[in-house]
Amino acid sequence: MEAAIEAAFGAVASVHRLMSFHDPASDVSRLNREAKARAVAVDRWTFEVLAIAEDLHRRSNGAFDIAVAPVLQDLGFLPAAKYHQGTPSKCNAIDLLPGCQVRFRDPDVRIDLGGIAKGFAVDRAVEALKEQGLVNAGGDVAAFGPKPELVHIRDPRDPLRLLGAVTLVNEALTSSVARCDLIQSLQPTRSAIIDPCTRRAVSAIKGVSVRAPSCVLADALTKVVMIEGEASRPLLDHYGASALIMLGDNDVRISSNWHEYSLAA
Repeated sequence: MEAAIEAAFGAVASVHRLMSFHDPASDVSRLNREAKARAVAVDRWTFEVLAIAEDLHRRSNGAFDIAVAPVLQDLGFLPAAKYHQGTPSKCNAIDLLPGCQVRFRDPDVRIDLGGIAKGFAVDRAVEALKEQGLVNAGGDVAAFGPKPELVHIRDPRDPLRLLGAVTLVNEALTSSVARCDLIQSLQPTRSAIIDPCTRRAVSAIKGVSVRAPSCVLADALTKVVMIEGEASRPLLDHYGASALIMLGDNDVRISSNWHEYSLAA
């Protein structure tokens, strides 16, 4: 068991090392510096996440876009650029080449995998913990094995209150909400989820929880649902996912294929 736990933490650490926006040695940082000039070889895990992101970008008509890093930098959610700044580009300006090589077709592209990498890390941890039952990475949860796992969902409008609970069996659950600091303030602040069409932070939806076959899909799809709301239903259906959407006061919408949800008392 100790070996499995060490392997799980090692997998999470590897994903962070490869896909961190902040680490100058990460694949993401190397791509942001160098891929506009030449093809850059990356780890197979990074390449896999980029391929998933590209598929999600295409199927969501651009709602999921890892190329919003410049907007997040302007808003102060990511460190300011130390290299050329320009007009933010789209995820479809990224070429995925044979041999796990990546090149940016637009010199202004900068990517951030913060909206998908944590889910991928949980999936890799699950592979190392198949007999342990549940992996929780702060909003990204994966359950596996025959035993049902009860997971509580926090109310994004009041972080100290539980909104409800859901039972998971061999699936993942990810939640995205307006940002809040549980130490300094319980009030939600600006959202870090950016609508690629408007280049502005989303505000209409207060929070989203998505259940999906894998955590990497659940993680990414929460961003699409935060942007598109109930209009994202066809995309959720395609990936075998479902969503719980929190709008205004006491306004909670649940996909018809979302099962076994109970409101908190």
